[in-house]
Amino acid sequence: MSAVKGVEITGALSPAYNKILTPEALKFVAKLVRKHGPTRDKLLAYREQRQALVDSKKLKLGFLKETKKVRDGKWKVAGIPADLQDRRVEITGPVDRKMVINALNSGAKCFMADFEDSASPTWDLMMEGQINLRDAVNRKISFTSPEGKKYALNKDIATLIVRPRGWHLDEKHILIDGKPAPGGIVDFALFFFHNAQTQLKKGTGPYFYLPKMQSHLEARLWNNIFNDAQDLLKIPRKTIKATVLIETIWAAFEMEEILYELRNHIVALNCGRWDYIFSFIKTYRNHADRMIPDRQSVGMDRHFLDSYSKLLCQTCHKRGAMAMGGMAAFIPIKGDEAKNKAVFDKVRADKLREVNNGHDGTWVAHPGLVSVAMEVFDQNMPGPNQLDNLCQSYKIKASDLLELPTGDITEGGLRNNINVGIQYIEAWISGNGCVPLHNLMEDAATAEISRTQLWQWLRHGAVMKDKRKVTRELVLQIVDEELAAVRKELGDARFYAGRFAEAAGIFARMSTATRCADFLTLPAYAYLD
Repeated sequence: MSAVKGVEITGALSPAYNKILTPEALKFVAKLVRKHGPTRDKLLAYREQRQALVDSKKLKLGFLKETKKVRDGKWKVAGIPADLQDRRVEITGPVDRKMVINALNSGAKCFMADFEDSASPTWDLMMEGQINLRDAVNRKISFTSPEGKKYALNKDIATLIVRPRGWHLDEKHILIDGKPAPGGIVDFALFFFHNAQTQLKKGTGPYFYLPKMQSHLEARLWNNIFNDAQDLLKIPRKTIKATVLIETIWAAFEMEEILYELRNHIVALNCGRWDYIFSFIKTYRNHADRMIPDRQSVGMDRHFLDSYSKLLCQTCHKRGAMAMGGMAAFIPIKGDEAKNKAVFDKVRADKLREVNNGHDGTWVAHPGLVSVAMEVFDQNMPGPNQLDNLCQSYKIKASDLLELPTGDITEGGLRNNINVGIQYIEAWISGNGCVPLHNLMEDAATAEISRTQLWQWLRHGAVMKDKRKVTRELVLQIVDEELAAVRKELGDARFYAGRFAEAAGIFARMSTATRCADFLTLPAYAYLD
């Protein structure tokens, strides 16, 4: 329970949590949820309506006719604060205490502290994440490992940007008028309430990454929330600065409209490449002629992804916003110089493609890759950004964004999807949303690709390179084989201490279900405390 009328806290409370969930903070959250929650619910229903039209082949994706005036208009975004004008390398990661310190100390220009895809939204992590970020903003954060190693902030640290949860996720431990509060509003509101004034006094500001949007109407909702939040705390409008992740195929066709709706608050768009691939698969899940090959073979050099990257750069620079590149998911390999060199070469090639396309910065998942990515941008982008590069030679059409990548569907790809899916879900339901697997840092997006791609292959009886068809029997057989392989690799002690059998069950049910679920994190949330 709580002292605020209509607000019920069902999660365990501690003295530290009570300092985050103060009556004043909960009243602030409740006001925003009561006013804007109904709109959020309508927009989620609108997503389902549009998806149903695509499923039945009654809607073809493209640029919106009704917003042509916005695309043709002469307008710019409001402006970019000094500490967001050089974002050539950003590091991302969840909000646990050690990660926050290491990321802020990493040498990256910015740190995206993540309550979303790289975080498993346990009650404890969501609350401790708020505590950790508050302490970081106040420069009072420290950590001592079980081995006695001490962690503290350096004098110079990365600029903090916070990613709240997407619109689809609830916070089941905070009920407002008997209904779970939208997780994104909870994450945003608690951080903003406790930190915005302090950040402004320190010469920075409340900066946010906004995930998983599917329309400019969802951007309008965030803008309305920002205006109300600033008014309630008597902070001038336009103080909040946001970067929107373009990580759905729907949003790719509404980039200018999203910038327009948030024009007083937005500073950048970002290529959320892994979620974008997931969205591409999920959107065309019912189309047998829209299957893509093994995910390992679908890189940013493919035409549909390269076109999306170039359109984002062109759109942003036209409107005075920055264009952020995507995630280098590779992680350094300790003790193997040859493999490390191969990893670094791939990262350099990826980042060179981004800077040449017109991006003003990029993402890495591991501190060991900050210097590698930084070197590429330092050499090819001497200024803090390249906003003056208007990318006028690009002529991207709707057909470019929708071009299907060619390639093979293989047993190796099938096995990789199943292996990654099982191991990621096991970590997620155990409370860890950011997992190193096969020398890649996997988060929910890559697990979503694995799960939806397998569902689509199975639904349409995809034929693999060796001429075998993907069948339910084959999928379940490989689930059992990969589960056994995980047990052998990890050993019985780790395997039975974990939740791998549960994870395999979740993955198998979702991959073979009659209907393709929108997000694996929705049913999996029931497994979290």
